[in-house]
Amino acid sequence: MIPNILSIAGSDPSGGAGIQADIKAISARGGYAMAVLTGLTAQNTQGVSAVELVPAAMVAAQIKAIRDDIRVDAVKIGMLGSAAIIEAVQEALDGLDAPVVLDPVMVAKGGDRLLQAEAVAALRDRLLPRATVITPNLPEAADLLGCDEAVNLENMRRQAVDLLALGPRAVLLKGGHLDQPDSPDLLLAADMHLDLGGLRHVTRNTHGTGCTLSSALACELGHGRLLGEAARNAKTYTARAIAHANLLEVGKGHGPVNHFHAFPFNQE
Repeated sequence: MIPNILSIAGSDPSGGAGIQADIKAISARGGYAMAVLTGLTAQNTQGVSAVELVPAAMVAAQIKAIRDDIRVDAVKIGMLGSAAIIEAVQEALDGLDAPVVLDPVMVAKGGDRLLQAEAVAALRDRLLPRATVITPNLPEAADLLGCDEAVNLENMRRQAVDLLALGPRAVLLKGGHLDQPDSPDLLLAADMHLDLGGLRHVTRNTHGTGCTLSSALACELGHGRLLGEAARNAKTYTARAIAHANLLEVGKGHGPVNHFHAFPFNQE
């Protein structure tokens, strides 16, 4: 069975991140991608120049339209933008029996804020306890916890424990921002602690890595895989997408990862 995966996120017209990256990753991992837009951005590989949020009622209406008609096997949540949208998403998903992967998108790679500062509390209080797994990077984890950013693996372990205490069933804390040769991730749940190590690929084409990983993880869970296996598969897929990113020639800044690296037309 091909799983139906719902992405709730913002748009990136350059195609590297946001809902566009989600659709590519879900499709590449064998899922049927559905998309609820929470916001429009004007951005490219060099940064974000404008953000326009979708009214919260319209976000809720999109989710309702899907739930009224289509089986949802997993949900990925990305950029939400405001407290009103966060509340609308939480209410619209009420009663849905499907895994939810929450990627707490707060700041774009170029430093532009994509979640209003006053909405962080709403995200923490309303959606984190609803999540099957959250996938913050180190700056996002620090934002959620109101602390300094982790600078080593020991810091990461402590912060993963603190994030789990906020209510999600599991935490996949991404260590790509650490200043070290490898790129470690930690998967923590009440009954699980996995170190997901990985090589750091030397490339500036890393636009959309968080969106890609979380969407691939949602798709893996939609296929019915257990969390540990799903996380390993999603990380492996994302790492290979980064490793093959230099085959693409997109933009002058942080280019996108190569979502379809495994397809025959996309080989060196």
